[in-house]
This record gives sequence, C-alpha cells and structure tokens, in this order.
Amino acid sequence: MNIIITGASSGVGFEAVLELILSNNHQVIALARSEDKLRNLHQIALALNPECILHVAKFDIVHDDHETGLIPFVKDRFENVDILINNAGSLINRPINQLSQLDFVDMLQHNFLGHVKMIQHLLPLMKENAHIVNIGSMGGFQGSTKFPGLAAYSASKAALHNLTECLALELADRKIKVNCLALGSAQTEMLEKAFPEYESPVMAFEMGKYIADFALTGGKFFNGKIIPVAVTVP
Repeated sequence: MNIIITGASSGVGFEAVLELILSNNHQVIALARSEDKLRNLHQIALALNPECILHVAKFDIVHDDHETGLIPFVKDRFENVDILINNAGSLINRPINQLSQLDFVDMLQHNFLGHVKMIQHLLPLMKENAHIVNIGSMGGFQGSTKFPGLAAYSASKAALHNLTECLALELADRKIKVNCLALGSAQTEMLEKAFPEYESPVMAFEMGKYIADFALTGGKFFNGKIIPVAVTVP
C-alpha cells in the first residue's frame, strides 16, 4: 500500500506511522511542520524495521504549495496513492467571548481547509479502492458531550465530518471510499495542553494503532461513515 499521512510528527499520527512501517508491504510518506520531529520519527522507524520504506517531508498543509511542493515529491516516490490519512490539526481552548474571528479562521484552516487541499490535489493519483481517512473529533460529533472553550475547534471538526459524508457520495462512481474517525481522548501533547488536569485512559500508541488498522481495512466495510472512537470524554 502507498500511504500518505499528515500530522505525523507527534501524537497519534506519529504512532500510526510506526504501526504502518512494521509491514514491508507498505510505503509511507509522513508529512508534518516540524523537521526535527520528522527526523526523530524516521530514526525510530528504521530502528523498529530497518527495511521499512518511509519518506518524511516538512510540509504545511495550509500554507505550503501543493502543486509545486507536495505533488512532485509524491510522484517521485509513488505511482498512485492507496490511502490518505488526514490527521494534521490544531486546537484552541478559549471561551467564546475571548475567541476572535481569526481564531475561527485558524481552526477552519488547520482542521478543515488544509484537508480539502490535500484531497483535491491527491485525488488524481487515487484509483479504485483508495481510502481517504479523515481524523475528526468527538467534539464535532453530533449529539456528543461538548466542552466549554472548544467551540471553534469543534465547529471545524464538524465541517470535516460533513465533508466526509459529501465526498463519499461524490466519489462513489470512482469507488474511492471516504470515512472519518471521530476520536475521543488519547494521551497526546495536544490533549495535555488543552486539558492539563486530565489523563486519558487511552495511550497515543493505542489510538495510533487503531487509526493504522482502520486505514488499511476500514474501506472494505465502511463508506461515508463518521465513526466515534471513544471510551470517555473529552
């Protein structure tokens, strides 16, 4: 499988990459904004599996140029893309009366519009049975418990959830599957920053393994689904 994952330098994205490279049947392109953390990821991956094929690249899905930067990089390594995991994201925890319009714009760019760009530019490289996995949040899951301070973040994730449903229908004739995992908490840097007093019962590596497994097999069973992945909230 030829796999691309964003937000790979830390948290569940980092752990998902380490799960995927354990099999020599996969080639992985890992994207993130931190070059140092990507270098660390590559070193750990080679230690776990010296024969793994992992390409890392510093790339900002919001601000960097997809046409001249990302696509040539991908085409030099992959003939086609089998799996795209849209995991990159950001979080602002702030009461509504302290949120600016730019805060909402920032959340929409990092948690929604950046993924739209990724999908638009990589679709030409996707063939039948390709699988797009969007990483959403229980904060954006309709009917779930919500938390003060996460209005901008949760709204941006809800947009990603709706995009998933729309694209599953739009791409059905091409037999490309699109699903979304609405994640609950996992013990990551982002969670610790947003909820410093909270400790998740789910470790980042556990959630990363689930994401990797779902990306590989979920397209056989689901399409257009927003799947809650949570034992607790937040």
